[in-house]
Amino acid sequence: MVITQTRTALVTRASSGIGEATARRLHGAGLTVFAAARRTDRMQSLADAGIHTVSLDVNDEASVKACVGEAVRKSGRIDVLVNNAGYGSYGAIEDDPMDEARRQFEVNVFGAMRMTQLVLSSMRKRRSGTMVSISSIGGRMAGPLGGW
Repeated sequence: MVITQTRTALVTRASSGIGEATARRLHGAGLTVFAAARRTDRMQSLADAGIHTVSLDVNDEASVKACVGEAVRKSGRIDVLVNNAGYGSYGAIEDDPMDEARRQFEVNVFGAMRMTQLVLSSMRKRRSGTMVSISSIGGRMAGPLGGW
């Protein structure tokens, strides 16, 4: 059942910070918003404000498909995707385990790209949509202990 004909946004890592603020701003602008994060318990205030909350781990294929599927089932479409999930891992490169470096790339790069893949085809069909991928200055230059 489609809940609205308004534009729909999906915001990843919306449990705090930039993601939460973005979800609130888009909701305030009249969009139907799906706020997604691993820690759904931290999004109660968003749910209380009328924002749909959904569980999402961008490193888990089933979770990614379920999140996008739920938004599409409930709203009929995704017009705006905000890729905000990500984190920084800091330490001396020679001391950081490769598994941690891989995990950071999985979340920050491949997680965003998988979300994009799942949403992009329907946007192409409609010839409409907006995607925003949020990063940090760390994507342009490394600071002390931020080589990964």
